[in-house]
Amino acid sequence: MTSRSTDRATVDWPKGASPEPRSHPNTANKPAIDENVGRKRFGDFNVTGKVFVVTGGAQGLGLAMAEALVEAGGKVYALDIAPEPDQQWQEAMERVDPDHGGALLYRQQDVSDTAHLDSLIEAIAAENGRLDGVVAAAGVQQVTPALDYTPDDVARMLAVNYTGVFMTAQSAARQMFRYKTRGSICLIASMSGLIANKGLLSPVYNSSKAAVIQLARNLAMEWSPVREDGSGGIRVNCISPGHILTPMVRKNFEEVPGLRETWEAENMMGRLAETTEFKGAVLFLLSGASSFMTGNNLVIDGGHTAW
Repeated sequence: MTSRSTDRATVDWPKGASPEPRSHPNTANKPAIDENVGRKRFGDFNVTGKVFVVTGGAQGLGLAMAEALVEAGGKVYALDIAPEPDQQWQEAMERVDPDHGGALLYRQQDVSDTAHLDSLIEAIAAENGRLDGVVAAAGVQQVTPALDYTPDDVARMLAVNYTGVFMTAQSAARQMFRYKTRGSICLIASMSGLIANKGLLSPVYNSSKAAVIQLARNLAMEWSPVREDGSGGIRVNCISPGHILTPMVRKNFEEVPGLRETWEAENMMGRLAETTEFKGAVLFLLSGASSFMTGNNLVIDGGHTAW
């Protein structure tokens, strides 16, 4: 006889026998062990035929992430507040290679208009009969000393950086449950949710990003289990970038002389990130390559928080 120790007692199994596997609905949430093995190079990262939404997707980090999903074969709806996207978008459209099988589309959307946001995401899912993933990247910044913030300032920033992110995830999850697509949701937080940024007075931005990190954990807890009807299995994670050369950050440099030099000196790599350096991370989180990852925060900051 062989024994297995547990917290409560010692269980004896007949020699050569194994315990029966537990019956649990979430065993259906894992991929077949040979699903992509040997069939296509890096097949786990292939998102051909899948549909995604990226908020804040007309420029900067959001656009780079949208491009990553398109390059891997995804159909991506980029949502942003501008009536028409700018030159960055046009350049991205020129880079779309139809041979990859993906598509990049633009829809105007202010994420603080949560009613319209919900109806738009519902329409996108209905148009395609599915929704496989969302990247909530829309965000705003305000450089102001804490003593000078007004309640309206705080409410405006949280409406985008927290409520807008929450409602984007909620609207997407609602459609994933409806169509029984075991999708992936990626919230864009920031290392600013973990530290205070030296040289930049942005208490509301930083605290909103901390809230997003905690939000991802709680949404993952609720939505990752598979329900009896086969819905659920939705993974929720976030990415916390370090300082990136985005339009928002370049504006910070104009507002605070010497800020760029300060941030570069605080970074182990001695430089700031380019938006394209996050393409691999978002593809990882929204593809089958991260099938066992949920409720987590992926920090990509050039070593800034590792001192």
